[in-house]
Amino acid sequence: MPKEEKFDHHTFISPLTWRYGSKEMRKVFSEINTRTYWRKIWLSLAEAQSSYGLVSKEEIKDLKSKVTEDHIDLKRSHEIEGKIRHDLMSEIKTYAEQAPIGGGKIHLGATSADIEDNADIIKFIQALDIILTRLVNSLNSLSNNITKYSDLPCIAWTHLQPAEPTTLGYRFANYAQDILLDITSIKNLKKDFLKSKGLKGAVGTSAGYKQLLKEKANPRNLEAKVMQQLGLDVFPVTTQTYPRKVDHLILSVLSSISQSIHKFGLDIRILQSPVFGELSEPLGKSQVGSSTMAFKQNPITLERMCSLARYVSTLPNVTFMNASFNILERTLDDSANRRIIIPEAFLVIDECLTLYNKIISNIIINKVRIKQNLERFGIFAATEAILMEMVKKGEDRQNIHEKIRLLSFKAWEDVANGKENPLKYLIMNDPQIKGSISLVMLEELLNSSNYTGDAINRTKLFVSKSIEPILLKYKERIGIKSKVYY
Repeated sequence: MPKEEKFDHHTFISPLTWRYGSKEMRKVFSEINTRTYWRKIWLSLAEAQSSYGLVSKEEIKDLKSKVTEDHIDLKRSHEIEGKIRHDLMSEIKTYAEQAPIGGGKIHLGATSADIEDNADIIKFIQALDIILTRLVNSLNSLSNNITKYSDLPCIAWTHLQPAEPTTLGYRFANYAQDILLDITSIKNLKKDFLKSKGLKGAVGTSAGYKQLLKEKANPRNLEAKVMQQLGLDVFPVTTQTYPRKVDHLILSVLSSISQSIHKFGLDIRILQSPVFGELSEPLGKSQVGSSTMAFKQNPITLERMCSLARYVSTLPNVTFMNASFNILERTLDDSANRRIIIPEAFLVIDECLTLYNKIISNIIINKVRIKQNLERFGIFAATEAILMEMVKKGEDRQNIHEKIRLLSFKAWEDVANGKENPLKYLIMNDPQIKGSISLVMLEELLNSSNYTGDAINRTKLFVSKSIEPILLKYKERIGIKSKVYY
């Protein structure tokens, strides 16, 4: 239990309490919210039991009168916990003190996980819904930039070396495709795996409920009534808890999202470097990049985003161990770390996606540097078109390849020494090449802006066929920043 009730900046508090993450996500995992859900589950259980004559109407009325969050008394509950060393039982006793008529029927037939696990799944559903909203908004912002820059040619980079040209829209489309995969992962997770323990008692056999109900009903009937009221699907069989593999699946999906975030963030950080100078995160007018070097324009938002994303990527290893070390029907060695890593994973991804959307919505595009880099390096990639044309005119492919390689390496020497790229002139003045291809055609072939393949068409098709249907499906979430749609 907490050692003291005072939490301020005189002691350590998590940066996720005040610095990172949204108030909506913090509320989902707040202690008040958690205990409110416990009470709602206890009430739902009592209401279902009342239909079998186990709880009276007066008791139900009494329990219902003390179920909302304004009735949660953490101070009192912590006082009791200090003596009995059990947080859920201390909440039962606090609730029972407030509802003396119905208090004696709270938790009838249940074990702790019947309450805590169901409450956790409810919170996870809400938290994933917030993450889904953040993903949809990021996808929408990416889509706007994909469309806007679908035909803006830029040099592509492989191995951090200049490669063939692409378009900026096509590059953004690859980030959007990652987000689409993450949206699909959340949808599949919610549909197929986000199920609850239900009400199955101490080892999953529902023995206590069967003893209570006798011949009045099957425990599955009681479970169905409660779960229908809570809006939860259930696993058909469990141990004392729902399968801890579910936690691993959730953290794996969040880790996958963190990978999408980190890939995007690292790419933009590289392109913001003055060596590239093509893209930049939005920079505040009063933003300080360095306490020493006043001239610095560091990508601080991108770096924060990557730093946080990297943390989430490590967490599935803990849930793997929780699930695989959960011996037989239950051990409790997952409990303490679950209190930390699951809320933190959601809060971190919430923060990262908020930053992601802010960055991509206001990203700075330096068209001058994009053009300069394309003109400086794109000519090398355009030589492939020369190769193809020469072969079509009957030349030996291997011989022409070697000629272009030698001319290219000669040009690279000048580029490496800070000179203008001479490759265009070397090619246009080569006797064999200019003897086969007219200067007009050479000029056109060596225009690297034309050498973007099918990027423009693929980008437009990707937006219309892959992105727009998803944005249409979740259109009510677009533009939501503070108030989250459920």
